[in-house]
Amino acid sequence: MSTLLALPGDISHYTELRHHELRKSFMMMVDGSLTDNAASHSVGTSARVCRDGYWGFASESSGVEANSQKLLSKANRNAQAMSAFGSKQPLNLPTSHYRGEHIFQGKTPFTKQECIDWLQTLDGLCRDKYPKLSSMQFFLSSEQHNKHLLTSTDSDVYSSVLRSECMCIFSIEGKDGQPVELYDWISGKGGIADLDLNLSVMEQRLDELYQHLMAKREAVPAVGGNHTLIFAPTLTGMLAHEAMGHPCEADIVQGGAATCELLGEQVASDLITMVDFAHHYDGLETQIPVYADDEGTPANDVVMIDKGVLNGFMHSRETSAEMEMPLTGNARAYDINDEPLIRMRNTAILPGTDSYNDMIEGVEQGYLLLSSSNGQADSTTEFMFGVDLGYEIKNGKLGRAIKDTTVSGKAMDVLRSVDAVADDMQWECGGYCGKKQMMLVSVGGPSLRATAHLGGE
Repeated sequence: MSTLLALPGDISHYTELRHHELRKSFMMMVDGSLTDNAASHSVGTSARVCRDGYWGFASESSGVEANSQKLLSKANRNAQAMSAFGSKQPLNLPTSHYRGEHIFQGKTPFTKQECIDWLQTLDGLCRDKYPKLSSMQFFLSSEQHNKHLLTSTDSDVYSSVLRSECMCIFSIEGKDGQPVELYDWISGKGGIADLDLNLSVMEQRLDELYQHLMAKREAVPAVGGNHTLIFAPTLTGMLAHEAMGHPCEADIVQGGAATCELLGEQVASDLITMVDFAHHYDGLETQIPVYADDEGTPANDVVMIDKGVLNGFMHSRETSAEMEMPLTGNARAYDINDEPLIRMRNTAILPGTDSYNDMIEGVEQGYLLLSSSNGQADSTTEFMFGVDLGYEIKNGKLGRAIKDTTVSGKAMDVLRSVDAVADDMQWECGGYCGKKQMMLVSVGGPSLRATAHLGGE
C-alpha cells in the first residue's frame, strides 16, 4: 500500500496519522439459491494528538489522499476543546517506536464466480449425502485491513491483516416439529483461497456435523447444577478471551475489574498459562498477526496468567504511562473513524500434557461441551456461554447429546478448578470482539476439565 502521509516538522506533542483501507466480501447460499453477494471498500485517514493531558481525534473518509495537515489541525483543536473540563497533568507517554512493513502474501484470490461455483458444489454434495436435512446454508466471507501509520515517536508502519471464513449451517426437523440446527466453520489467515477448502476435507467435516445433528435430534435435557465439565477448544478460547482476557485489558483494570488488585496472586490452577500472542505462536505466524499496534508500538506477547498466577495486563501508551508498566502493543482501531483502544490479538490458554481420551475416561458423571452459540462476561470475570452441542459423560464414556443449555460461573473459580489440560490445540479467528468497536481477533486453546454450572432441568 502506498500513501503520501507526512507529519509536520514542528510537533511539540504526541501525534499519529493513520491511513486505513478496509475491504469486505460476503456470500450466502440458502438451499441452492444465492441470497447475498456483497462487497465493500472504504478508504480514509485519521489523526490523533495528545496535548496537555487530553486526546483529540479527527478522521476523513475519502477515496483520495487526505490533507494530513488539515486533519492534524482539527485533532489538535479537539484536544484543546477538551481542556474546558479543567487542567490535567500532561501524560509522559512512552516513546517506543517501530519501523517496518508486513503485507500478507497469499494465494491468488478466488473470483466471485469461483466462489459461487464452490458454494454450488458444496450444496450439491450435501443434497446427495444428507437428504433428511430441511435446510442448508453456506457462507463465505473475507475482510482485509491495510494500514499505514506515522507517529511523532518515529514509527512508520505498513501492515496488512486479512482473514476469511466459511460457515455451514444444517437444519432438520425435530421430533416435536421444531427445527434443530447446528453449524461448523473454518476460519483462517488470508483470503478465501487460503482456507483449506479441499472437498475431501470438507466432506469429512460435514459428515461429522451431520452426525452431531442427528444425535442432537434425540437430545435430552442436561441436569442443572455444578458438574465436572470438559470444555472443547472452542469454549476454552471463549473462556480465555471473554471471561479472563477483557479483565486483563488495562483500561478495564483501571475501571475496577476484579483483577485490579490481584497481580502476583493465584487466580487459576497451576496447569493454566494464558497468553495474548502478538504475531507468532510455536514458530508460526498467528492468524491475526500484529507486529506494531495502531499507536506504532512494537507488539509483544503478554503472559496474563503464568502457571495460575496473574502476571500482567495489556496496555496502550496511555495506560502504560499511568500504571508505570511495560508497553505491550495492544492499542488497535477497527475502522477509519475509530480511535485505538486496548484490544486483544491472539489470546489462548496453552496446551498441557493430558490425553483428551483419558480426560473423558476420568469423569464418572459430567458433560462434554463441544460448541458455543454465544457468550457474555463482565469485569468481575462472571460469564455465561450458550452451549449448542454437548454430550453426557457417564462412567468415562460419552452418552446422549444434550439440548441447548448454558454454562456459567466466575472464570477465576472455574480456572482454579481445572485438574486436566489436554495436549491438543486449536485456533480460530471467525467472528468479532465487540468492545465499543468491532475488532478482528483470534482465540485458541486445548480441551480442559473443570467444574462449572450447567443450566438444565
